[in-house]
Amino acid sequence: MPHIAVIGGGPAGLRAAEVLAEAGQAVTVYDHKPSVGRKFLLAGRGGLNLTHGEPVAEFLKKYGAAEPLLARALALFSPDDMRAWCHDLGIKTFVGTSGRIYPECMKTTPVLRAWLKKLDRLGVKFMPRHRWTGWDGDALTFETPDGATTVKPDATLIALGGASWPHLGSDGHWTEIFRAQDIALAPLRPANCGFTVAWSDTFRTRHAGEPLKPVTLTFAGRSQRGEIMITDTGVEGSLIYAFGAALRDAVDANGKADIALDLRPDRTEDELLERLAAPRGRQSLSNHLRKAGGLSPLAASLLREGARDLSSDPAVLAARIKAMPLTLTATGPIARAISTAGGVRLDVLTDDLMLKARPGVFVAGEMLDWEAPTGGYLLQGCFATATLAAEGIKARLGR
Repeated sequence: MPHIAVIGGGPAGLRAAEVLAEAGQAVTVYDHKPSVGRKFLLAGRGGLNLTHGEPVAEFLKKYGAAEPLLARALALFSPDDMRAWCHDLGIKTFVGTSGRIYPECMKTTPVLRAWLKKLDRLGVKFMPRHRWTGWDGDALTFETPDGATTVKPDATLIALGGASWPHLGSDGHWTEIFRAQDIALAPLRPANCGFTVAWSDTFRTRHAGEPLKPVTLTFAGRSQRGEIMITDTGVEGSLIYAFGAALRDAVDANGKADIALDLRPDRTEDELLERLAAPRGRQSLSNHLRKAGGLSPLAASLLREGARDLSSDPAVLAARIKAMPLTLTATGPIARAISTAGGVRLDVLTDDLMLKARPGVFVAGEMLDWEAPTGGYLLQGCFATATLAAEGIKARLGR
């Protein structure tokens, strides 16, 4: 029976091991941490968002330039397949009001526990504390607590993630190994990350950790409504992540990204003008903005933060509430990003994700040069590309 080595015990590695073991292959998962699924567990800390319930055509748009790759992958493992997979583990799912799909338990631990039990029943072996260091000819080399060791499998699947949350295992060390083999990589960059804003000390002290909602963000001709989280260094949150790639590219190219925020998306500018034109008597401008303008204390502070000499002219205020400018000056560090952009370039891979330079070696998950916003697209992409690569291994071994 052929032996397949899976390097990396995250969602992509575990999914590939599952597909291969179900086909009757002998699979060993190697991971340099003492246990597998560490980033998977932390990612679901606030609720495990498995996938999204929107139509596949809209779903695929979230992957940008990598849409053709994800179209092939989702044809093999779709969002419906993700739900069926979870149900097969004995865990029901539901669709939230935003279209996001979660397990009914909401937590990652029961899902991972049931998944690992299934892998054990399938005969998958696990080799923890094995840090992959590269190749010695056709053999894989590992550092272990007992010293260096080598393994020569019949096929290999590498799924070592990107470079975010390195303390959980995705430290990007594999990039040096690939570069030494002249395997082309797109630079790793933070994705689904925060951005820096030059807050005043007063604003930072008062509002860091508060959500700004509902708000509509406009950038480069595109608008979307959602929620932004104020941090002590800037902004983050699902609405920021939805624009993340474009904002990051603008910051990289121009040193900044200028966005506009509609602080009252449920009111027109004329409606706001009518309300703000009402006499405010002895009220302070801040109280007038909250009562007549309907702004939250955070939104009112943000409006003043963006214009320290804010005019009290109702027309100026109404226009600014509907399009408050905010300048983002830098991305957050990659180690604190939710995910990573860049990775193994798609043109050095076959359609089933085998390295052209190393026949029999396949790559899946976040190591590949694709990215997506949060909302279920990340995990779905990891599962789907792992399924595509595993099917490629099955076909190769079958030949």
